[in-house]
Amino acid sequence: MQIMCLNGWGGTLHDKIVPYLSATQPDVLCLQEVVHTPDARKEWLTYRDGDHVLPQRARFFQEVCDALPNHRAIFCPAAQGALWDGDAPVASQWGLASFVRADIAIVAQVQGFVHKGFSADGFGDHPRSRSAHAMRLFDPASKRMVSVTQMHGLRDLAGKMDTPARAAQAERLMAMTRQVTEPGDLQIVCGDFNLLPGSATLALLAEHGLTELVQHHGFPGTRNSHYTKPQRYADYMFINDLAAVARFDVVYQPEVSDHCPLVLHL
Repeated sequence: MQIMCLNGWGGTLHDKIVPYLSATQPDVLCLQEVVHTPDARKEWLTYRDGDHVLPQRARFFQEVCDALPNHRAIFCPAAQGALWDGDAPVASQWGLASFVRADIAIVAQVQGFVHKGFSADGFGDHPRSRSAHAMRLFDPASKRMVSVTQMHGLRDLAGKMDTPARAAQAERLMAMTRQVTEPGDLQIVCGDFNLLPGSATLALLAEHGLTELVQHHGFPGTRNSHYTKPQRYADYMFINDLAAVARFDVVYQPEVSDHCPLVLHL
């Protein structure tokens, strides 16, 4: 089984990310920063948050669905707010999505929030709502159960330091993964945590018997040239059994987002 975790950056690099996903066809894709605007009349809309202006692919979720036609797709919205078509606001949903190859049984799943709750009337004040999705899967190749949980960690404008809100987020994340994980399952937790190595969140997951693979394999970061700030870590993948890892990679090329794909082969 191949599991990929990636922050999709709202499809900003649409001409790179969609062909990449179509070519790689991961068995399980955990995708963050997913835009879902099914009624959009244009392919591109604009996200505006003060000085932060970013192009967004209006139907990003559907285009990834089209790139993975043999997968089941679950979209988990965190908020609904306005993207912009010139001066006209367009209601759009934003969150994360999970894609699972059709012959892999999803035998349990839970969707919920690790920070705040669903925001229906705008994206809200920072730090904004953040969701997570946990699944228990039956891998037909290995004949074993695999739990996969992803989250998009809260973004704090003050930085990536430990905070009480992030501590609470970590506890909620572990509570969600425990809901779908049974004794003997291979357990994987991943996502864009918006945290640096050494954070209390990463330590908490280690206390639960999970090994973080980016640092374990000595990769120097999970960001690429599209991210210009000096802090190079944001994305992590954890597993409870290192012996199950056939290969793990942080993919620096091609650049399909401002984050690097994390790819685990079991």
